[in-house]
Amino acid sequence: MKPTVHDIAAHAGVSLATVDRVLNGRAGVRLVTRERVEAAVSALGFVRDQAAANLAKGRVYAFTFILPANDNSFMIGLRAEVAAAAARAASERIRLTIVDVAAFDVAALVSALDAAALDRPDGVAFVAVDAAAVRAAADRLAEAQVPVVTLVSDLGGSSRTHYAGIDNAAAGRTAATLIGRFLGGRRGPVLPLAGSLMVRDHAERLDGFSSVMRDKFPQQQILSVVEGRDDPKETERLVSRALHDEPQLAGIYSCGAGNRGLIRAVSRLPAERRPVVVLHELTEATRTALLDEVVDAVLNQDAGHEVRSAIRVLKAKADGSPVVTAQERIRIDIFLKDNLP
Repeated sequence: MKPTVHDIAAHAGVSLATVDRVLNGRAGVRLVTRERVEAAVSALGFVRDQAAANLAKGRVYAFTFILPANDNSFMIGLRAEVAAAAARAASERIRLTIVDVAAFDVAALVSALDAAALDRPDGVAFVAVDAAAVRAAADRLAEAQVPVVTLVSDLGGSSRTHYAGIDNAAAGRTAATLIGRFLGGRRGPVLPLAGSLMVRDHAERLDGFSSVMRDKFPQQQILSVVEGRDDPKETERLVSRALHDEPQLAGIYSCGAGNRGLIRAVSRLPAERRPVVVLHELTEATRTALLDEVVDAVLNQDAGHEVRSAIRVLKAKADGSPVVTAQERIRIDIFLKDNLP
């Protein structure tokens, strides 16, 4: 049977009101009495109900989410998930603030992180740009004892608390295996397409992709990576130019966004000339492209799971509770035309 506050009071020889003051960190208790209550808690193995304690104190968790603002379908969906979580959060005594910053803008992201540090929220989650100035800003938050979670794209070498996202190197390796097998011996160069190598998720995906292509499919020429800045128009221009310059282009791996532009460029080709295409994130556009056989496979991560994971981790850190690692693992989903949800 679990010990209760009544057991603590009896063991320490104090009133229930005194136990309540000690457990909730309130003043008005002598040091010797506080030590007796804490000793009783330890001796009895009492585990407090943190939710009930927070309710008793009227605590509201304040979390800040810093998100990139651009024409990126996945990021738009991620922001919608945060907004939906914010609408639900009031009943859970959580206040979520969303801060929009320009995508890939290091200065804007650093400014937003530093502004959050001044506000001293209970936690900050953000989509990282892997730059020294961003790393330093994240470290300043950690030094101020504000838990930090990176979303979707991690930040190497920083003091961040947790990363909520897929294993991007594994995703890149998976994409290479899919492209190599779909090609089935078809010769021709393969084009890697990124949003920006400034973000760690794109760089890690390309590293994983290149390693598998080099080791398992050495007969395929890998072209130099092009960066579309997650912009559909720029991506369409880059892919159209590659299709023109490389008429035998056999495959495209898009590790970022801007996929609406990629789909438009590939759709203009006759079916027999289309390259094998593997890209990321199941959106309305990529779903339609799968059904139309313009795209061969989509690697997906659950944005809702990532947002919920970030909130759980920040809340656990604010409470001093452990993080359940298995619960926070984000899966890589592989969708073909035949298994669309």
